Amino acid sequence: MPTTNLFIGSGAGGVEPQRLELSRANRHGLIAGATGTGKTVTLQGIVEGFSAAGVPTFVADVKGDLAGLAMAGSPAGKTHDIFAARAADIGYADWAYRESPAQLWDLFGIQGHPIRTTVSEMGPLLLARLLNLNEVQEGVLTIAFHVADKDGLLLLDLDDLQAMLVNCGERAEELTLSYGNVSKQSVGAIQRSLLQLRSQGGDHFFGEPALDLSDFLKIDSEGRGIVNLLAADKLMASPRLYSTFLLWLLSELFEQLPEVGDLPQPKLCFFFDEAHLLFDDAPPALLEKVEQVVRLIRSKGVGVYFITQNPIDIPEKIAGQLGNRVQHALRAFTPRDQQAVQSAADTFRPNPAIDVASAITELKVGEALVSLLQPDGSPSPVQRTLIKPPASRVGPITAEERKLLITTDEIGSKYDLKIDRESAEEILAERVSMTAANEAEARARAEEQKVAAAQAKADAAAERERLKLQREQERLDSQRRREEERDQARAAREAAKPTMTDKIITSATRAAASSVGRQLGSQLLRGLLGGLLRGR
Repeated sequence: MPTTNLFIGSGAGGVEPQRLELSRANRHGLIAGATGTGKTVTLQGIVEGFSAAGVPTFVADVKGDLAGLAMAGSPAGKTHDIFAARAADIGYADWAYRESPAQLWDLFGIQGHPIRTTVSEMGPLLLARLLNLNEVQEGVLTIAFHVADKDGLLLLDLDDLQAMLVNCGERAEELTLSYGNVSKQSVGAIQRSLLQLRSQGGDHFFGEPALDLSDFLKIDSEGRGIVNLLAADKLMASPRLYSTFLLWLLSELFEQLPEVGDLPQPKLCFFFDEAHLLFDDAPPALLEKVEQVVRLIRSKGVGVYFITQNPIDIPEKIAGQLGNRVQHALRAFTPRDQQAVQSAADTFRPNPAIDVASAITELKVGEALVSLLQPDGSPSPVQRTLIKPPASRVGPITAEERKLLITTDEIGSKYDLKIDRESAEEILAERVSMTAANEAEARARAEEQKVAAAQAKADAAAERERLKLQREQERLDSQRRREEERDQARAAREAAKPTMTDKIITSATRAAASSVGRQLGSQLLRGLLGGLLRGR
C-alpha cells in the first residue's frame, strides 16, 4: 500500500504520533531551533522519509554532516544506544539502519558534480544581489542584459558579462540616449564587483553545461527518491553566493516545472538551510520575488522547507505560508530571543494542554513542538514531540566514500567537462578585431591615398618644373638662334664690305675707267666734230 504520510515522532509511549501528510507536503515548512537542539537530525529523518516514499529532495549540506544520508547507520556507532532507546520510547517499531540513494553536488566541482548555470539564465535581478549592486548599478546591468538579448549575444559565463559591460561602456553615449544614463563609473563599479565574485570562486558557477533540473527529480530502481546533496561547507564562506544560488535554483524550478496542482505527494522537496542568509539585506524587489515563488511553486508540486535558528529570520509574508512546523528549543537570554519565543508561540495552533512559550525554552535535545497540516489542510494542535531517530549515518562520510558515490551514480561525467562555446566574449572580440582590421585597412587606404596624392602633387610639380625648364630652354635656344642669325647677318654684311685693297683697286679702276672714258669721249668728239674740235 502506498505511503500517504511520514512519521516524524511522538510523545513518550507513542502517544500523539505526528505524521506529515504527503498530500500537504507541498505547503512548505519550517524547522527552527537554537544550535545543538537537534535540527540536523530532524532534517535528516524527514529527508529519509521523503526518499522512502519516492519523493526526490534537494538538501544544502552546510556543515558537511548530512552526506551521511548516503550511508546506513551502524550499531557500532556511539549514538546507537541513544537512538535505539528513542525508537523504543516512541514506539517506532519500523526503525532500522538504512542508507538513502544520493547524488552529490558542489558548485566548485570538488566534493560532487559541478552545478552551473549561465549568466543569462540567472538574470539581472539575482545577479545584482549576488554582486551587491545599488539601484543605479542594477539599472546599468539590466541595460547590458537587454542589449545582449537585442544583439543576439549569449551571456554564458562571467567573461561574457565582462565583455558585454566593456561594450556598453564604449557605447555609453549611444545607449544613454536609448535606455537612460549609462555611466562609465557604474560600469566600472560592476566590473569591480565581478572581480570580487571571481575571487570567491563564483566563476565556477557560471558556464556550460548548465544544470538539467530533471537530474534532481529522479527515482532509483527501488522506487526511492534520490537525495541531492549540495556540499555547502566551503560555499558558506561566500554566503551571498550560497543564498543567491539556492534562490536561483528555486526560481528555475518555478519557471520550468509545469502546473500540476495538488498531487498525492510532491515531485520534489527543497530544503534551504541557514535560511536567514536569503533574507539578510535583501532589497524589497527580491523579497517580493521570493514571496511570489514560495507562494506559487506549490502548484508545481514542490515543497520548500526553511531551516534556521530563529523563526523571526523568516519575513512574515513568507512565514505565513509555511504550514508544517517543527520548533526545537530556543533560548530567551536577550530581548530578541524573547521576541523569537513569543513569535514562535503565536504561530502554532493552540493546545490547551501546552504552554507553548514556556515549553519552547524547556525542550530537550531531539524534542520539538510540532504542528503539521492535516489531510483537510488545517494545522494540527501543537504537540510536544520526541523526534524519531535517523536510519542513516549521523555525521560526514570519508573522502573515499564520497569519491565512490560520485563515480557510481547515474549522473556520471555529464557535467564534469566545462564547455566554452562561442558566446558574447568571442563575438565581441571578433567584432573588435574586425573593427580594428577595418580601421587599419581604412588607415592604410588613407595613407596610400595620401602618399598617392603627395606623389601626384610631386609629379605635377616636377612636370611644371620640367615644362618651365623646357620653356626656358626653348627661350634660350630661340635667343641663341636669333643671336646666331644676327651674327650670321652681321658676318655676311661684314663679308660683303670691300677691303682697303679692294677700295684702292676699285678707286684705281674707277679712275682708269674715267680716264679711258674721257679719252673715248675726246675721241668721240673729234670723230664727230672732225676737224672742228681738233684744235681743242
